[in-house]
Amino acid sequence: MTNPLFSSSLYPAYDQIKVEHIAPAIETMIAENRQQLERLVTLPEMNWQTLALPMEELGERLQNAWSVVSNLNSLMNSDELRVVYNDCVQKITQYHTEIGQNEQLWQAYKTLSLSPGFASANQQQRQAVSHILRDFHLSGVDLEAEKKRQYAELSQKLAEKTNRFSDNVLDATQAWQLHETDDKRLAGLPESALAQAKAAAQAKELEGYLFTLDFPSYYPLITYCDDRDLRFEVYEAYATRASELGPDAGKWDNSTLIEEILQLRYELAQLLGFDNYAERSLAPKMAESVEEVLGFIRELAAKAKPHALREVDELRRFAAEHCAINELEGWDVAYVSEKLKQHSYDISQEALKAYFPLPRVVDGLFTCAKRLFGIDIVKSDAATLWHPDVQFYEIHRDGKQIAAFYFDLYARSKKRGGAWMAGARTRRIKADGELQLPVAYLVCNFTPPGKDNPALLTHNEVTTLFHEFGHGLHHMLTEMDVSEVSGINGVPWDAVELPSQILENWCWQPESLALLAGHYQTGEALPQDMLDRMLAAKNFQAGMMMLRQLEFALFDFRLHSEYKTTNPVKVLDVLKEVRDEVAVFVPPAFNRFSHSFTHIFAGGYAAGYYSYKWAEVLAADAFSSFEENGIFDAATGARFMKTILQQGGSRSPMELFIEFRGRKPSVDALLKQSGLI
Repeated sequence: MTNPLFSSSLYPAYDQIKVEHIAPAIETMIAENRQQLERLVTLPEMNWQTLALPMEELGERLQNAWSVVSNLNSLMNSDELRVVYNDCVQKITQYHTEIGQNEQLWQAYKTLSLSPGFASANQQQRQAVSHILRDFHLSGVDLEAEKKRQYAELSQKLAEKTNRFSDNVLDATQAWQLHETDDKRLAGLPESALAQAKAAAQAKELEGYLFTLDFPSYYPLITYCDDRDLRFEVYEAYATRASELGPDAGKWDNSTLIEEILQLRYELAQLLGFDNYAERSLAPKMAESVEEVLGFIRELAAKAKPHALREVDELRRFAAEHCAINELEGWDVAYVSEKLKQHSYDISQEALKAYFPLPRVVDGLFTCAKRLFGIDIVKSDAATLWHPDVQFYEIHRDGKQIAAFYFDLYARSKKRGGAWMAGARTRRIKADGELQLPVAYLVCNFTPPGKDNPALLTHNEVTTLFHEFGHGLHHMLTEMDVSEVSGINGVPWDAVELPSQILENWCWQPESLALLAGHYQTGEALPQDMLDRMLAAKNFQAGMMMLRQLEFALFDFRLHSEYKTTNPVKVLDVLKEVRDEVAVFVPPAFNRFSHSFTHIFAGGYAAGYYSYKWAEVLAADAFSSFEENGIFDAATGARFMKTILQQGGSRSPMELFIEFRGRKPSVDALLKQSGLI
């Protein structure tokens, strides 16, 4: 039987792919790519058709197969798959290091870039080659032989250790369970959370209720449970995941891995001539220096902190007066905040859930996209799926398909937590002249539907769905034909959150909320008084939330800008210093947030977590254009699509922003939107 991972079809054959297909496919593709590469670098003429396009073909073939494997590893994890995946990560890393350090290939691209004919190449091709040459340097192509060997060795080790970090977090999250048979201990929990926990217990043939550290299970306990001891129990388990403390102390401890990852990154940066890894991280980003990023974070923190101090003082007073809690602790914050929010605005995430059934929200999301960008989204059975929960959609414009995406929206066992968008296929013109359409994976971890009702979303989850769909639109609405700059490819990391964060704004506008909200039983619109209270509460604890994100950003950036092998910083000491500087509420000493911070230790946000706030400034300012012209103004939507969503990484994000907005971004738009000025 033919290995389905070799298929060049637009949609992977998930009904045929098995674990035993993975290693042979990846190893064969790498071997064949190496053979083709030897031929390409010896051709007498270097131009786009003879070098860049064939190299794109080789890269895309391997990437298309690897995206399937990565997707399954995140969404259908198993011991068997993990072993194969981890082994292939090493082979993929070694191959990409070889490519990045291939001097013949580097010289071939330099020859191409300097050739007389290339001056007339289109913008996409010129930008793609510029990125490729930059990345050659960042891969160590111009290092002497011994340093190249060191770079390759460090890259291999780093890939292995970041992958282990992620595995440890997943294992620690999945391992802990709370089996509770005493209904009294669960007082305060909403019926939906109890029903979910009861179903989880029944699935394992247990009496009572079963809770886990998956967010849809953890969140109701920490937010609504009246039993303070029980809140402490679940908080401690969650806050000490993958660390040397807590109920599973030392079992999946990431302490050593954190130190090793920081050291490996520092050594890589040193080899490339950077003083620290933060400088290396900024090389392809919008921000130009370590000082600029630190100044940006601290400026926002200084402006938000007075508001946050007032908010936390109010929270402490309310805890003492209304909750009999004289010393506010980490396991109290979500609980007391929810009580305060209900007291102040008579609104709660739980009360809103009845008005946000997932099918209605999805329909409203698609309607918003149609009104803004002129696209139609239709459900399709053209693709095979990896799980019964997954749905598949096509995007059409003017009756013609332009993209497609998979929706995997529910939490389940062996699925990585969080929410994300990933590319399955990238829009590009292939060597045979055929257009490959973009295809995306859109993933969330919502509570699954119950026996008698659809999945019901909190409003926070509605914004998460819009956020990830914004990433998806960036990937799928691109009109670039060159893979290197198509969709989110080639977009600086600190600008890539602009489309995702701007789309969240449509979760807060009465006109768009009318499309999203309707009672799951009656279809009744969100009552006006409820809508008014929800909007009034929009910026509840906005200062505290902003400082929390800035705390993460400053911690990340200081770690990667200050770490040196000769004077390795102590991670927990840096975290304490950061909290002393910007936090208004300090978690307990046993909190090991760093040990499950996968964004920076296993994801793409190392020395880049500031990107969320950086891009949020862009998004807030860009959305103000919609506020001025109307949130569904077709001309504004078309301009945003043309200048941002369709351009990919073909031009600098600042240039594109100015083209859309008519000026550079201002931080005041974000502060105003957050109610801080």
